[in-house]
Amino acid sequence: MDLTKIKSIDTLQRFIIDNNDKEGFYGDGKNIPTIDEIPITHKFADQIYIRQMDMKKDQVVVGCMHNHLHAWFLMTGSVTINDNGKIIEYVAPYYTISKPGARRIIRAIEDSIFISIHKNPSNTKNKKKLEKEIVSITKKKFMKYKQLNKKL
Repeated sequence: MDLTKIKSIDTLQRFIIDNNDKEGFYGDGKNIPTIDEIPITHKFADQIYIRQMDMKKDQVVVGCMHNHLHAWFLMTGSVTINDNGKIIEYVAPYYTISKPGARRIIRAIEDSIFISIHKNPSNTKNKKKLEKEIVSITKKKFMKYKQLNKKL
């Protein structure tokens, strides 16, 4: 998949949702899917949530919109990321800080390990609760979250 030809993340997400009954397409646009082919590992430290995603070559993920400033690390491999229309290739090892509102399409150029680090002030290990705090599935939900949490 050539990420430079994608007009918008919303267009790709709509395409995936419309085809989620086909092999290799996952997601309904309402919930974060669990995909056996793209395992997610969850780790916890004091007030910190660590989320690891293992991607195989050529897998593509449309991410949710992040509600908070957070760090992410590319531990192994290489990926191309369409970050709100900006296309960048990253080669491990790499890390950066991601701003609220960031939403990405990630394509693994080779097998890759992608880790994001999020605040977890309540120390909850409930992944559904964390997901609701950390990400918004749609821009509308992000704007509502931002309005309710004026700190952003």
